[in-house]
Amino acid sequence: MVSTPKAPDPEKTAAAQSGMNRDTALTQQAINMVNQVTPDGKLTYNQTGTSSFVDSKGNTVTTPTYTATTTLSPQQQAIKNQTDAASLNLGTIANERSNFLKDYLAKPFDVNAETEKKLYDLGTARLDPRFEQQRDELNTRLIASGIRPGTAAYDQQMSQFEQSRNDAYNNLALTGRQQAFNEASYERAQPLNEISALLSGSQVQSPSFVNTPSANVGGVDYSGLVQNKYNAEVQQSNAAMGGLFGLLSAPFQMFKFSDIRLKRDIRRVGTLDNGLPVYSYRMKDGGPYELGLMAHEVEEIRPEAVITHESGFKMVDYERAV
Repeated sequence: MVSTPKAPDPEKTAAAQSGMNRDTALTQQAINMVNQVTPDGKLTYNQTGTSSFVDSKGNTVTTPTYTATTTLSPQQQAIKNQTDAASLNLGTIANERSNFLKDYLAKPFDVNAETEKKLYDLGTARLDPRFEQQRDELNTRLIASGIRPGTAAYDQQMSQFEQSRNDAYNNLALTGRQQAFNEASYERAQPLNEISALLSGSQVQSPSFVNTPSANVGGVDYSGLVQNKYNAEVQQSNAAMGGLFGLLSAPFQMFKFSDIRLKRDIRRVGTLDNGLPVYSYRMKDGGPYELGLMAHEVEEIRPEAVITHESGFKMVDYERAV
């Protein structure tokens, strides 16, 4: 009899799909791990072990693990060795120089008073002669204008002159102090700058590589394929069932060629109540799929329903056979 296909097991289908997805991922990873060879060195990938995990069904899944190895050319390796040695020396010196920082930084920052005084003295040595000359010129100009010493106008002019000279000396003092502060700051920061420069020359350099071209491997929709196959089998089963019922109920021609030698793409699809197998097939001379019997099998059960055509091929009277 014609049977309805069994529906696919969702758990088995999902497990198979997961396995195929994992295979796709591993294939894609292997394709993307392209070994690189450059004039300065090479980068190679090698499988160095495996890792395992337990999936949702309690099964242990094992996947490969890889290691990327960088190898420099002999010339670049020699440069690296020298650079590493120089960096180590700079780092060692920086470490040694930093030992005194604890006591050095514990001392309070102090502007050197001697430097400040020296700068002030240098400034006044230039200002004093100029101010004396300007005072004499002002005195001469006032007297020539009829403003004599001891008058209010004279005293006012001389007072303004002294005030401007005072301002100049005050500005000189402030400028000298700022310059002294800058010099003291520079001297205090000099050891720190030296250590910072040494450390910057001893930094670890990370290797860089070109980007590996990425290749994508399309996954297999196994779940969809299983479902499509099941749907096709159901449709084929339904068609066979309908065809079988039609075979049993439809009126037949008196005789019909049913010799197996004339048929191709033969597939058994069911069985009649009298035990005769029913097949799906196509005639060798073309045409669509048909449902029918095989003459040599009908001959064994209903010999009266079979005749031999003058061409030598057997024919079946379907009404008698059924």
